[in-house]
Amino acid sequence: MRRSHVTTVSLLVALALAACTNAKDVLEPSAITPPATSTQTLPATSTAVTSAQSAAILSKTRLQIAPIVGASVEAATPLTAELQTRARQRGITLAGSADQTVTHVLKGYFSTMSEGADTTVIYVWDVYDPAGNRLHRINGQQKAPSVNSGASAGGDSWKGVSPATMQTIADQTIDQFAAWLGGKAG
Repeated sequence: MRRSHVTTVSLLVALALAACTNAKDVLEPSAITPPATSTQTLPATSTAVTSAQSAAILSKTRLQIAPIVGASVEAATPLTAELQTRARQRGITLAGSADQTVTHVLKGYFSTMSEGADTTVIYVWDVYDPAGNRLHRINGQQKAPSVNSGASAGGDSWKGVSPATMQTIADQTIDQFAAWLGGKAG
């Protein structure tokens, strides 16, 4: 168990370093189209005052998704589609790369690790302000059965990652981003 933890930490460090130097599998922001303006928000689940404050913060947020590093385009496509859907559900507006009213920028770094029939996606999202100052970090890992058992044998673990796994990561990312923003309300 300890070896697995050390391996995961080592992979996260390698991922962070690789993100700085290797951007061959980058999904360009232009591939993410900003959704139409929406006023839909999720129903309030906590006190009315806190929910109102959080909703106000979320509705003023204009989030830009920067190029995603490390994930194949095939894996990033369902991720970006679900990021758009979940952000809209949360009342967060996604902004294009040329938008001058961006309040936050989300940069994602991804890696995979295959163990037997399972593939684990390791992700790190950095949240920046428009000036480039890092404000927050969201990270985690999502383990799922590989959808193509031969994928890891060929060296491309991304082929074993299902769209559902990437959609789950997108949901968790937007939910954690919204919770972080909401936590700043109090």
